Amino acid sequence: MRIEIITGSPRQGSITKRVALFLLNHLRAITPHHIDLIDVREWPLPLLQDVFNSVESTPEAFRPLSERMFSADAFILVTPEYNGSYTPALKNLLDHYPKQSHKAFGLVTASTGFSGGLRATQQLQLLVNALFGIACPNMLVVGQVEKKFDANGVLIDPSFQKQIDFFTEEFIWLAEHICP
Repeated sequence: MRIEIITGSPRQGSITKRVALFLLNHLRAITPHHIDLIDVREWPLPLLQDVFNSVESTPEAFRPLSERMFSADAFILVTPEYNGSYTPALKNLLDHYPKQSHKAFGLVTASTGFSGGLRATQQLQLLVNALFGIACPNMLVVGQVEKKFDANGVLIDPSFQKQIDFFTEEFIWLAEHICP
């Protein structure tokens, strides 16, 4: 199974990416699945003009991204909260790939505040439904992210491991049952 973690913050020095890096390494260590990371900053997609329906219909510059998006069996979306929602950069990327039928989605939000982007998880659930994906009901909400992960994505608050384990176990269970 191929799982793509999409980190949705367009900001340089994003603290949200810390969580994505941790999940990348953690999932590679605990599963036999192919885990990779898509960073929206590495793919300067224009504002939506055309939907990419296949690798062949994708402009040349974005074909490697399309290959990864179309071959993924499951996704983990990692985003900060922007005004009560996910980032426009994440939305723009997913708008280019609108039909992700029967694919599992893990939802992860992170912020420096106490609520950890909780409002963004509600919006992400609506987005996943619109993509025809299946959202894992167990989400990972990371408040005070800078106190839980260092700049390299290393967990510095061991008490948070229980929440990570619960999220990853439930997401992997869902993904394996949808895409065995």
